[in-house]
Amino acid sequence: EVQLVESGGGLVQAGGSLRLSCAASGFTFEDFAIGWFRQAPGKEREGITCMSSSDSSTQYADSAKGRFTMSSDHAKNTVYLQMNSLKPEDTAVYYCAARVGLGGGSFYYFEPEEYDYWGQGTQVTVSS
Repeated sequence: EVQLVESGGGLVQAGGSLRLSCAASGFTFEDFAIGWFRQAPGKEREGITCMSSSDSSTQYADSAKGRFTMSSDHAKNTVYLQMNSLKPEDTAVYYCAARVGLGGGSFYYFEPEEYDYWGQGTQVTVSS
């Protein structure tokens, strides 16, 4: 059974940092693409970064470029989202998601409907 469990959310002041973790089980990292999403109240779920299954390379949405970094520890089956220079508009529930990756190259997925498995989410609140 595929499971994703996020942790690391919390309350932080603007300009601060947080590192989110997503512990995965039930699948092999190398076969799955992993994404981080967020959803603020009243807004649609937004894809912010994705790690390709083929080579663990990453791509970022414009809202995350230069401030957020996604990484992975395959030995721990865990991916991370390091968030720096946080802003009040980063306040949201953050989710990790997984889907079977396509072979033959680096593919990235930023739409929620492209993913099959989701964690329960972790709340990030940035105060001004």
